[in-house]
Amino acid sequence: MHIHSKYSRATSKSLDLANLEKWAKIKGVDVLGTGDFTHPEWIKELRSNLTEENGIVKTKTGFPFIWQTEISLIYTQGRGRKVHNVVFAPNYEVVSQITDFLKSRGRVDYDGRPIFGMSCIEFTEKLKSISEKIEIIPAHAWTPWFGVLGSKGGFDTLEEAFGDQVKHIHAIETGLSSDPEMNWRYSKMDKFALLSFSDLHSFWPWRLGREATVFDLKELSYDNLIKSIRQKSFKETIEVDPNYGKYHLDGHRSCSVCLEPRESNRLEKICPKCKRELTIGVLNRVEELADRKPGEKPQSWIPFKRLLPLSELISGIFGFGLNTKTAWAEYWKLVKHFGTENNILLKAGFDELKKITHEKLAQAIIDNREGRIKIKPGYDGEYGEPVLEKVAAVKKQKSLGDF
Repeated sequence: MHIHSKYSRATSKSLDLANLEKWAKIKGVDVLGTGDFTHPEWIKELRSNLTEENGIVKTKTGFPFIWQTEISLIYTQGRGRKVHNVVFAPNYEVVSQITDFLKSRGRVDYDGRPIFGMSCIEFTEKLKSISEKIEIIPAHAWTPWFGVLGSKGGFDTLEEAFGDQVKHIHAIETGLSSDPEMNWRYSKMDKFALLSFSDLHSFWPWRLGREATVFDLKELSYDNLIKSIRQKSFKETIEVDPNYGKYHLDGHRSCSVCLEPRESNRLEKICPKCKRELTIGVLNRVEELADRKPGEKPQSWIPFKRLLPLSELISGIFGFGLNTKTAWAEYWKLVKHFGTENNILLKAGFDELKKITHEKLAQAIIDNREGRIKIKPGYDGEYGEPVLEKVAAVKKQKSLGDF
């Protein structure tokens, strides 16, 4: 429920409703955010192709979306701040009012994730004056550059960021580089629900649904979804290993320097090669604010699973790129048998898997489910990489591209 459309910067130009629905079904995702509802061209497409009922908008085949966008706030509050927030809206009327308000403060037509020079406090107050049903969720809350708690211009608490409007903030998005276990170390997060979404910029299954929140609702409606978030009554979240995230450890990508917090702190957060300031990652930031030991839990906590996308396992085991013909052949073979990628990752048994694919990939799928795959950590915008034992080399195929 945090996605983007083809009208956001740095996204696939094929990121349209048809591909979102198609790949959500292949992945095994049951509901998506619309993404980018403030963009004038995207809202036209949404209105032309979706019908609305109970705050849920559906395609002609019945696949459900909720009204969702992401807004970038860049402003000064004590010092320079850059914060991204995910916004959910209950219906098109409220979407229109949000868009009209934002247009009174700037442009919305140049990017699906537009930028405004207002604080989180003002932003929340204005949106809540439009509708109490609007939900505002700090996006990828620990990410260095645009996370509310991140190392670059972030805050130490949500209370500091949202002031008296924090009463309207019920949840954060943990982001790829942190998970609930990391957030549990900071007691000031206890009151907030810890949600996981993918922030996808393409529809490929190693992006769409790589992180998700699992709800247990009698009926899918906007009100029921928001109630479940606000009451922290959802079932669980699906997370990637935080090491897989692009900002887990500290470092400098241009210098190929990746450091654990202890080492970068010893160096006073200065790159040992170029002598410039390191990009301080999520783990270091969590440890800086933590008031609990690793492994400690709050009184009330919601379980989670760690899973890497199936494509990453196939790529790691066979040594092919994610988007190559041979990797796709293996992917489709498994999906055809088990129905969806999530069925493979969450439910398929080893004996059944090894009838369909190589035994090493079958074991990797089980190891993935049980948290036994090591990850070479990500840092400074570089994704982490699963450490997997490859099978005997097979001739590589060229990329299929967008198909």
